[in-house]
Amino acid sequence: MFEDKTLVCKDCGKEFVWTAGEQEFYASRGFENQPQRCKPCRDARKNNLRGGSTGTERQMFDAVCASCGKACKVPFQPREDRPVYCSDCFARIKQN
Repeated sequence: MFEDKTLVCKDCGKEFVWTAGEQEFYASRGFENQPQRCKPCRDARKNNLRGGSTGTERQMFDAVCASCGKACKVPFQPREDRPVYCSDCFARIKQN
């Protein structure tokens, strides 16, 4: 019923084989669309979407804790209209 198909990856442009077994698996799960990416590109995309390491360090921003006043670093750009807490104060607030 299923035969191997050669598809072209929409990310890297390389050809890859979508095997009869993979097609049968897709059909058993109710998937209607064939894959658009080769396995390496699918894996890379999944890793990036799940917050996997891309080889770069996370950018940290300097801030002052709104509760205790000590200097801290946070992984987001602080805004004037929102309080920022150091990790100790944040943990304490989160417990309550």
